[in-house]
Amino acid sequence: MTGSADSPLSPATGPGTLVLAGTPIGDVADAPPRLAAELAGADVVAAEDTRRLRRLTQALGVQVGGRVVSYFEGNEAARTPELVEALAGGARVLLVTDAGMPSVSDPGYRLVAAAVERDIRVTAVPGPSAVLTALALSGLPVDRFCFEGFLPRKAGERLSRLREAAEERRTMVYFESPRRLDDTLAAMAEAFGDERRAAVCRELTKTYEEIRRGTLKELAEWAAPGDVRGEITVVVAGAPDKDPGALGPDQLVRLVRVREEAGERRKEAIAAVAAEVGLPKREVFDAVVAAKNAAGNAAGGS
Repeated sequence: MTGSADSPLSPATGPGTLVLAGTPIGDVADAPPRLAAELAGADVVAAEDTRRLRRLTQALGVQVGGRVVSYFEGNEAARTPELVEALAGGARVLLVTDAGMPSVSDPGYRLVAAAVERDIRVTAVPGPSAVLTALALSGLPVDRFCFEGFLPRKAGERLSRLREAAEERRTMVYFESPRRLDDTLAAMAEAFGDERRAAVCRELTKTYEEIRRGTLKELAEWAAPGDVRGEITVVVAGAPDKDPGALGPDQLVRLVRVREEAGERRKEAIAAVAAEVGLPKREVFDAVVAAKNAAGNAAGGS
């Protein structure tokens, strides 16, 4: 592989192009055919990890023709203007991350936004995606889904974020560190309920690929020893559709409380829940007031 990891960039002439290239998430044979051509032909290759890039190019049997620079979380903000100037000067800049598509929980968003702001062409070499692969293998509904990325590391912030998503009806996809998987699954069971269906996808497309499906309680118990290893993607079923006639006062109060804990004012939370479940606001309001009165009476009688 030619080039220096931190060489200064010299712009070319004419319009430049930013190319986001997907890289294998496990099996190198999954690399898109165009990737090799882009690696060989780019003026600049910005890589999240230049050592991993070297291993990838060796596996593909390709030699990088342009300059190689590092572009990772620690230098993304500082290096973006440099890359934008190269693009503005006519360079073809190829952005690759360690695995999957740049800017999806990986460096890239800042550079794309800056390039778009300068009216620089942005295109992509589509490739493997841990999000879509895990979703397809999960056995959960795939007609509507949302990607939630990594959860906060602190337990309280993590649980709060999950409670905000407790009533999300779309299938949800999360990335997680194997070191925190046991705590995350336990928090998901607390926020979403023990019986919510989910799948833990480990080491996708690699030798020891494993898809573990079950309820959140079952998966939390499986991960509890804390010895799960590898790259982890968690897929969680969305909340079931609600039958307004089946929701009692306790359920209505819980839905309001979830929204209040997420920062909504009580009046707004009541209105949102009423609209969500198809009930009059007065009915939800009465349930909340009744619960408050009941709690006050219980406290006064103890």
